[in-house]
Amino acid sequence: MANMLANIFGASPVMPLEKHVGIAYKCASELRDFFAAAIDGDWDKASESRERIVQYENEADALKKNIRLHLPKSLFMPVPREDLLELLLVQDKMANRAKDVSGIVFGRKMTIPASIAGEFLEFVDRNIDAAKLARKSVRELDELFTSGFRGAEAALVESMVEELDRVETDTDDRQAHLRWSLFKVEKELNPVDVMFLYKVIELTGEIADMAERVGRRLELLLSH
Repeated sequence: MANMLANIFGASPVMPLEKHVGIAYKCASELRDFFAAAIDGDWDKASESRERIVQYENEADALKKNIRLHLPKSLFMPVPREDLLELLLVQDKMANRAKDVSGIVFGRKMTIPASIAGEFLEFVDRNIDAAKLARKSVRELDELFTSGFRGAEAALVESMVEELDRVETDTDDRQAHLRWSLFKVEKELNPVDVMFLYKVIELTGEIADMAERVGRRLELLLSH
């Protein structure tokens, strides 16, 4: 039945969602180069990276609006349209958080203390891992749509969602340890800088949170 419906209504409506999550991932992954440049004090390079983040986020936002306008309202869709729109929203927030955090750091020309720089980059990398896994999971949507969200494809996505949970838990643990590392040296730093550093850590950690929510939305789709 799903194959027949796809033939009737053309390309799967979830293909734009897959494209969108790819852009969101690009936005998040650019944070690695951005923070590396910021730690080195290379603000010219950081500026170039920040511009790419903004460009990707704008592309994701434009595509989000287009998807909202054109996502089919057909009664023959195997899952509710609203659930796909909710998935789109959490995907978009990964890009938003990357833009937000890079804006704070670049706008204030913030310095990441050398004592926590390595740990901070590892934390950023782990959040990017979560975004990458979210992208991988959403890329299975077209196959899920074709299979009616059942069978081996559904089992594969369920395993990816479980892995997303593990990665997100790891980022939470790393975030807690990073905050503790910052706490130990915060008396040596400008109090305002410290306040913004805690905010930067929080916003960066939300990328993994949003990636994990992507998994939760996929689980909801599988439950129909």
